Amino acid sequence: MAVHFEYHVSDTKRARDFYTGLFGWTYQSMPQGDYHLVVGEGIGIGQPVSGALTSRNAPAPQRGSGPRGAVLTFTVADVDVTYKKALATGGAEAMPPTDFEGIGRLAYCEDGEGNIFGIIQPPARV
Repeated sequence: MAVHFEYHVSDTKRARDFYTGLFGWTYQSMPQGDYHLVVGEGIGIGQPVSGALTSRNAPAPQRGSGPRGAVLTFTVADVDVTYKKALATGGAEAMPPTDFEGIGRLAYCEDGEGNIFGIIQPPARV
């Protein structure tokens, strides 16, 4: 199973500079707003992992306040089926299934504990 993480940040430039300095990450800015895919080797440690930095859509948590988390997105065979299953098993909608050209079909759910996660179905290969 492939995993994609998103760090929600208040200052995109500062976050990009931090992770570039720490891990050597480079970025590809996406046309869907302030969204920056992490590019290059070394983020997956041999596993299928990708990542991004994106603008925070809520107030930043207080520093030192314990775990603040990130959004993990899991690759699934069918976003619509998995989304319905998530809602049927106690989850809540955070973003309904939506198509993103060149990215795939993506939805976000809440797990009932306040954690948001994504599910993505990659685009069909032609």
